[in-house]
Amino acid sequence: MMKFDIVRDRLLDGLNDVMKAVSSKAAIPILTGIKIDVTEEGLRLTGSDSDITIQSFIPAEEDGEQIIRVIEPGSIVLQAKFFNEIIRKLPTNDVVIEVTGHLQTHIRSGKSEFHLIGSDADEYPLLPQVEEDRKFSIPGDLLKSIIRETVFAVSSSESRPVLTGVNWQVAEGELICTATDSHRLARRKTSLENLAGEYTAVIPGKSLQELSKILVDGSTPVDIVLANQQVLFKSGNVLFFSRLLEGNYPDTSRLIPSEYKTNVTVNGKTLLQAIDRASLLAREDRYNIVKFSTDEGKVVEISSNSPEIGKVEEQIEAIEVDGEELKISFSAKYMMDALKAIDGQDVVIQFTGSMRPFILKSAHDDAIIQLILPVRTY
Repeated sequence: MMKFDIVRDRLLDGLNDVMKAVSSKAAIPILTGIKIDVTEEGLRLTGSDSDITIQSFIPAEEDGEQIIRVIEPGSIVLQAKFFNEIIRKLPTNDVVIEVTGHLQTHIRSGKSEFHLIGSDADEYPLLPQVEEDRKFSIPGDLLKSIIRETVFAVSSSESRPVLTGVNWQVAEGELICTATDSHRLARRKTSLENLAGEYTAVIPGKSLQELSKILVDGSTPVDIVLANQQVLFKSGNVLFFSRLLEGNYPDTSRLIPSEYKTNVTVNGKTLLQAIDRASLLAREDRYNIVKFSTDEGKVVEISSNSPEIGKVEEQIEAIEVDGEELKISFSAKYMMDALKAIDGQDVVIQFTGSMRPFILKSAHDDAIIQLILPVRTY
């Protein structure tokens, strides 16, 4: 038994968050549902696919305004897909939800009434237990940036599952986030005041992408708790749990070259647009390969050649070029992803020869480093 009424917009906001964890292909049938718990304090919604669990809390009252009127507390699990669609399409902003005998659930709004058959909330898995010994916080907008600057480089192949995640390493007051698919690497370093100890965790890329969607813009701190098999992110009234990936993440620090033969400083946006144009004729190819060459002076040539389609050549003026002349080929997609992560600033590209990995970083700092393996072209 349970009965309450609630402001529909607030219920929808909560549903939008928890729906991101619900999968229609859940291994445990009850996980295709959303768990609803109502107490005097308010309403908790929980969604999970067993890898990710999201819980959103809607307080009964906020800033003196009543959001939920609880008539009888209780719990129920309702089919996520139908419940979400019903709430989205109700005719008014006032919703009454009542559970009567045999898990019969009635949803009323205006002159509209729906009846859903629920499931027993006791059968829903419990939230993961997380010990709070490794805890720190990051401003939400910074966390979003860190995810955006690294998560694209995780591997999409399940042959080495640990590479489908981002390695988070805490050491010496710094958080170092690294992603690699073994053809490229993205690394972001951040100094944080409240970091203690040394530990690492590999967080699935998919979890971080979903987390990024529910983080609100702005610098509200997000609390992060790293446990043995789970990580918990707390942001406002939302709890986001993700399982961690097992296995040892490779030591990537030795992949980053320490000396360079050619350094090119160039405007990131200009280079990104030139590579985008060059890749127009290279898209048929699996790697969409673009060639990059320097010669005397500050001119860099970007070109692409597809025997059946045609070729494109473009020269761009670099800010600075020094070192040996260079011809190198690489995947346009990888290069564009890396430039987008550095986001339109002037970039320094450091090469160690045409067949060695090269790195990109902002001309202003090396908080973000992108490494790319070139492609052999004959």
